[in-house]
Amino acid sequence: MNGEPMPLAKTEQAKTGMPGIALVSNDRPWRWLAAGWQDLMAVPHLGFVYGGAVVVAGWVLVVVLLQLGSAWAILPATAGFFVVAPLLGAGLYEVSRRRERGEETSFLGCAYAFRRNGTQLALIGTALLLIHLFWIRIAGLLFALFFGLGFSPAIESLPIAMLRSDNLLPFLVIGTGFGFVLACVSFAISAVSIPMIIDRDISAFEAVAVSVTAVMRNWRAMALWAGLIVVFTAMALVPFFFGLALVLPLIGHATWHCYRDLVR
Repeated sequence: MNGEPMPLAKTEQAKTGMPGIALVSNDRPWRWLAAGWQDLMAVPHLGFVYGGAVVVAGWVLVVVLLQLGSAWAILPATAGFFVVAPLLGAGLYEVSRRRERGEETSFLGCAYAFRRNGTQLALIGTALLLIHLFWIRIAGLLFALFFGLGFSPAIESLPIAMLRSDNLLPFLVIGTGFGFVLACVSFAISAVSIPMIIDRDISAFEAVAVSVTAVMRNWRAMALWAGLIVVFTAMALVPFFFGLALVLPLIGHATWHCYRDLVR
């Protein structure tokens, strides 16, 4: 394979009535990142303001959880960012779409992404939000199960108290397992579905079906893509969310190019 997408047979597309899926090389995600970087550098003010808004939202979330005395929820809520991030990037997909067509890009144009096919976009957003809330609920139940309802040290001593507990390892293993499964589900249904809804007049169910099919048929490339997203985002979250100002727009623009490569 020479690195260019290889479309599936047209006969298969005709039978299903669904958009065709291209087969791509396993290292294709690196090209998506390179194309995403070009989009970001072309209109950096849009990308960085977009990413900066998410950074501020992360700070607000942490402050609210601390005020509610739910410091334990900071980690699962932050981890849940991977679930809802595809929806947050909708405005960035619109920027890349407009650049591809030679159209004007602006902050107002970013907002238009949420209006063009708003009902279908809301359906997928609701599904991702429910997965996120389900994950936080599971994390809360696991925390209570392993550490008890009376386990409520001060925020500054919480990490040390957890490290001293014999239940930390099973809590991390089981919690990570649940999180991994939910992350795989959310990735499969949103990998290309949201850019597709912004780009085409298609229902949420059809877009999700195409997304899952694209992930399954290009599972090696998509596994690399998912791994890159996790690594980049995890690194961005560590310094008080500051890195999201760069990583979110980069991954958002790159996701558009992932969609354009995979869906015909």
